[in-house]
Amino acid sequence: MAKVRITETVLRDAHQSLIATRMTLDEMLPLMADLDACGFYSAEVWGGATFDACLRFLDEDPWERLRILRKNMPNTKLQMLYRGQNMLGYRHYADDVVAYFVQRSVANGIDIIRIFDALNDIRNLETSIKATKKEGAHLQAAISYTISPVHNIEYFVEYAKQLENTGADSICIKDMAGLITPTAAYDLVKALKETVKVPIQLHTHYTSGLASMSCLRAIEAGVDVIDTAMSPLALGTSHPATESMVAALAGTEYDTGLDLKKLNVVREKVAKLRDKYLASGQLNPKLLGVDANTLLYQVPGGMLSNLVSQLKQAGKEDKLDEVLNEVPNVRKDAGYPPLVTPTSQIVGTQAVLNVVMGERYKMVSKEFKGLVRGEYGRTPVAIDPEFRKKIIGDEKPIDCRPADLLEPELEKIKAEIPAEFIEQEEDVLSYAQFLQVATKFFEKRRDKKYGVDASVDREHMVHPV
Repeated sequence: MAKVRITETVLRDAHQSLIATRMTLDEMLPLMADLDACGFYSAEVWGGATFDACLRFLDEDPWERLRILRKNMPNTKLQMLYRGQNMLGYRHYADDVVAYFVQRSVANGIDIIRIFDALNDIRNLETSIKATKKEGAHLQAAISYTISPVHNIEYFVEYAKQLENTGADSICIKDMAGLITPTAAYDLVKALKETVKVPIQLHTHYTSGLASMSCLRAIEAGVDVIDTAMSPLALGTSHPATESMVAALAGTEYDTGLDLKKLNVVREKVAKLRDKYLASGQLNPKLLGVDANTLLYQVPGGMLSNLVSQLKQAGKEDKLDEVLNEVPNVRKDAGYPPLVTPTSQIVGTQAVLNVVMGERYKMVSKEFKGLVRGEYGRTPVAIDPEFRKKIIGDEKPIDCRPADLLEPELEKIKAEIPAEFIEQEEDVLSYAQFLQVATKFFEKRRDKKYGVDASVDREHMVHPV
């Protein structure tokens, strides 16, 4: 058995899960050289919500962050995550935009690209896979892990075979809700190792309290890589603690080869950051605990808090149990989508509407209609034609790959952006995915460049030529 390798998530998913992706570049810089010296298989540093958070909240250019990470971590493979045809935005983009996004991500320093689709519809990954292979990066295709009457080992193994045949260099079991049990992890990894030849990685969250046990059982079944986070930003809604997993495997046939002393150098710095986040209120101590409700309702932690918030707004907080019972019914009607962004929000909102209105599907959200119509892709189970007609009426269902209906849009987007905003070619991709947010960021960046107070009335300003 080869040693187990570690992907460190402290610069991306760990802080995304605990402090809504608010770690700044200034906070990351002191960690980079020490992380680089540890010898991780890879460091997950980009993608996910980092792009949105950089532009929207931190006044940072995500592309510049990536270049700085690359420069300061020359010995470590840098890894990112994105949502296939959705990239990092909230709709499907045309193939030419997706291919360009991959090209610029690799050109700026990404080595490993992890892609997933919320519905496990491989058609939504095809463009990303081809583009990544063309750029010579490592393509890690992820299985969105969930539990339902149709999501069994046979389903996941079949999907993994499709991913391998389409060109995946490795496969990730992406357990976003922390639902995978130790036994399920062992059985699934064992089945995958017997079926596909590419390496298998396990990404799970600690939300339900099972993650470390599940990782250990996955390792015993032959998993090649696991995702962990430096201990001060581990556990809770984050991941198993890196140092703890390294210590647990030390001296065994699965020994990671990582040095706890080197890890401790990083740990001390991350501990100071955690203290800072707790003191400022950025880190809610509740998020560091275990939420066993996840196992009871199979609802990710973020989705649960959304449901509570929506009911509060409607003055129906006492209806939470009814909504939690309605979620599986809505999910069944919608073809058993895995509950991950954006399907978790879509299914949850519809369950709330069904309960609050006192009649199922009396009011239907635009997004739920889109899901049933096929705008997001093919659901794991075909939706009943009568139910589909009830929801979308006379609208024509989409049975093809949704992106096939999109015209190339890269040149059109380039033509839309005011020339004064463009400082680098990657700005086009920031604009494409986060139109208004990116525009505000470009305005602030321009004003800073010219030493202009951002509060000044721009309409009456004369800009230097």
